Amino acid sequence: MIGWLRGHVLQVSEAGSLLLNVNGVGYELSVTVSTARSLAIGNEYEFFVQTNVREDAINLYGFTNHEEKSFFLLLTSISGIGPAMAMAALGSIGVFELQRAIASENSDVLTTIPGVGKKTASRIVLELGGRIPSLTVAVEPDLTAILHSDIEDVLRQFGYSASEIKDRLRDVVLPTDEAGALRVALRELGRP
Repeated sequence: MIGWLRGHVLQVSEAGSLLLNVNGVGYELSVTVSTARSLAIGNEYEFFVQTNVREDAINLYGFTNHEEKSFFLLLTSISGIGPAMAMAALGSIGVFELQRAIASENSDVLTTIPGVGKKTASRIVLELGGRIPSLTVAVEPDLTAILHSDIEDVLRQFGYSASEIKDRLRDVVLPTDEAGALRVALRELGRP
């Protein structure tokens, strides 16, 4: 079983799959759509991997951290929730929001996940309600990372590539307000 991979991204699809070159071997991984959007072709990344063996296929699911993989395993342990729905949940609202929704028994938040209706959302809350505290994701998400992600999305709409953004803004400290962060980022990208 494959549990972890590090390599260079050769291809990324907006649908959430990538081809990872690990020492000359290409591994196809399914990742969340949000993860796929954050990757730059040619850059090196590492993924925690869940190998799913079926009668007709072997699928690899990649996660940027162990908590995301743990939550994927929790979700897929529920009857009727397969890997695709678990990936949709992680990609649409993330581990922190999933944890908070389940802990507060707020199934309405879970119905915003593509393919999850009221019955499935209620089942998730019921089955995972007592198991959530064992996860190590009880802290607020990194607001700086969220700000960088939002600014990167705006810059990509302006026509800058993901690799160009990452290279030029790697060591730049952005202000905490979005407007200021965007001004600084555009100024840095405009420099020769």
